[in-house]
Amino acid sequence: MSSTTNHVGKAPSRVEGPAKVTGAAKYSAEFNVPDLVYGYVVSSPIAKGKILKIHADKVLAIPGVLQVFSHENVPGLAWFDKSYKDDVAPGGSPFRPLHDDEVKFSMQPVALVVADTFELARYAASILDIEYKESTHETDIEAKRDDGHEPGKGKTGYKPPVRRGNANKGLAKAEQHIKQEYIHGAQHHNPMELFGATVHYHPNGKLTIYDKTQGVYNCQQYVTKVFGLSKEQARVVNLYMGGGFGAGLRPQYELFLSVLAALELKRSVRLSLTRQQMFSFGHRPHTLQTVEMGTGPDGALLGLKHSALHETSRFEEYTENVVNWSGMLYKCPDVHLNYQVAALDVYTPLDMRAPGAATGSFALEVAMDEMAYAAGLDPLEFRRRNYAEEDQNENKPFSSKKLREAYDEGARRFGWDKRPMAPRATKEGNMLVGWGVAGGVWDASMQKAAAKATITADGKLTVSSAAGENGTGTYTIMTQIAAETLGLPMEAVTFKLGDTTLPEAPVQGGSWTAASVGSAVKSTCEALGEKLLKLAQKLGDSPLKGAKFEDVEFVNGQIRLRQDHDQAVVLRDVLQTSGEREIEADSSAMPNPLTMQKYSMHSHNVVFVEVKVDEELGTVHVSRVLNVVAAGRILNQKTARSQVLGSIVWGISMALMEETVMDHRFGRYMNHNYAEYHVPVNADIRDIEVVFVEEEDPHVNPLGVKGIGEVGLLGVAAAITNAVYHATGKRVRQLPIYLDKLL
Repeated sequence: MSSTTNHVGKAPSRVEGPAKVTGAAKYSAEFNVPDLVYGYVVSSPIAKGKILKIHADKVLAIPGVLQVFSHENVPGLAWFDKSYKDDVAPGGSPFRPLHDDEVKFSMQPVALVVADTFELARYAASILDIEYKESTHETDIEAKRDDGHEPGKGKTGYKPPVRRGNANKGLAKAEQHIKQEYIHGAQHHNPMELFGATVHYHPNGKLTIYDKTQGVYNCQQYVTKVFGLSKEQARVVNLYMGGGFGAGLRPQYELFLSVLAALELKRSVRLSLTRQQMFSFGHRPHTLQTVEMGTGPDGALLGLKHSALHETSRFEEYTENVVNWSGMLYKCPDVHLNYQVAALDVYTPLDMRAPGAATGSFALEVAMDEMAYAAGLDPLEFRRRNYAEEDQNENKPFSSKKLREAYDEGARRFGWDKRPMAPRATKEGNMLVGWGVAGGVWDASMQKAAAKATITADGKLTVSSAAGENGTGTYTIMTQIAAETLGLPMEAVTFKLGDTTLPEAPVQGGSWTAASVGSAVKSTCEALGEKLLKLAQKLGDSPLKGAKFEDVEFVNGQIRLRQDHDQAVVLRDVLQTSGEREIEADSSAMPNPLTMQKYSMHSHNVVFVEVKVDEELGTVHVSRVLNVVAAGRILNQKTARSQVLGSIVWGISMALMEETVMDHRFGRYMNHNYAEYHVPVNADIRDIEVVFVEEEDPHVNPLGVKGIGEVGLLGVAAAITNAVYHATGKRVRQLPIYLDKLL
């Protein structure tokens, strides 16, 4: 079925935009519910040790303080099995808040104070006296260089590195050769909205939980298993999210603590974490990487070795696909990939936009630039010569790949042919000007998802799925898909999401929501369309009698024959004549395992960057960025561009500013605030251009879409690093590029 009421591919504004800009959109800590009390978390000042005693009497004596929850008084819970996992948990035993007297990491939640007002809870928490016995901690990955190990099973989606050929023999044949180490420190997600939850305790004991999360069903599963509740007793809702970037994939401890307090006190509870506490769970791990590669006389890669070591916690083994991309993005017969983790006294790292790829592609793409110069080749030409026509990791063809076209379009738009090869060749006043290029690849994934559609007699369509909306445009693109499938104006369609009373959807991550939930929405609307056709055929003298579903199309509020547009019925007439108040259908969509076995499915991009570096001060200005993306069908030009634009800003942040600094004497992050955890502001951002190359992919999913949120970040930090070298002649291999590295 097709429709000439074309919404998909256009650039309508966000349907939830007015609610967001007027303040009508409610976030998790903004729901006003009756009989509400407030919680405040007490965080551990030590990184490792034991809690000896919690002196709560003084705090409990304050009028208005209701309870101090800690391991000393938390009741027995259903969560007795250390092997319990949420949907995206890595291997190991998940952290259990207030479970025992052991302190595993700095700023671990060790108590929850609940009071009548937020201000009172905060004050009471500040004077709560807790005795600790401190133990020696380890938080420095540099000290674990020789103490890493290959991970076990890994989290869902982790693929152990694939090795092929003999990299040492390939490198031995190389005429040109490089070997370098690349490093970036820990990075934290820092979404604008703090993590918080409002738990509405109903008189019948049921809970409505408004939690900041990227997966309401994941949180519901967590709550029901931990507290022994039924799904009917624990409804989880998240209608809007002020940024997640992966931080909300797992249930965080504000969920556990607020539900615990609500159940024990039989009161509604609100709990918000502070900005400092936002640094106490999950981060992009501090990672050390080594890349070695060599080329023959024609510039072809003959051998490549890429190894990585990053931190994990003592209690879980967090894994990322860091090195795998190096075996896929470029053609090379002999590849050795090695990935290790080392346990430290920190909280478990967590997926952060383009997890693994943002780390691994930085090292690979800077190494490719270094190798190009060693081989005497233009960096873009070097990539063209080593273009991979198939996925050598899995020995499969790509379902589609328009990266070569992206190279050509980007080079033309950027004026790459005017770039001098030699560093320090261009100067504007006291500014050294440099151009750099880098690229990336990201999985085009799809997960199982379900949706429901209901149309009423007045022609209004409501479609629902428990997907998430963390700013990506889910409300809008699902409205577009539904409207186009049934030939309706977007104004006639309402999409509902973020509620466990709705059909199940996966967590919003991995850039798979558009493909997964979008395919379910399309399938569901088609199922509804089949019902509507049958009703239309019951009309007296129906022009559609005998027509099969594939013979008709839904256009401009009509059902009509594809081959004879005059043979049509008005959809509203069908509904009103049927006598039905509403008609509904539901359906689901899932990836095709046969197609997955046959093809490698990925998005690709290439990034061109211009920097201007003050030779005397060492300051770096990113004056121009062009990101060319090949990501299948683009559902909404505006929201897609916004996704990539945000990723570019993040890439600038990663290259020049972003780093969480640990004081290893205390095992604590020092810059755990917005003042000292630096991210770009408007003055840091100049000219940004986003281009999507046309890419049709009939294999990847029913919509032909690929994710863009993650791939848009890839290549940006590396292209900036490469541009800085082209400008200054100084090669920086550790992020961020602070000015002292260029002086």
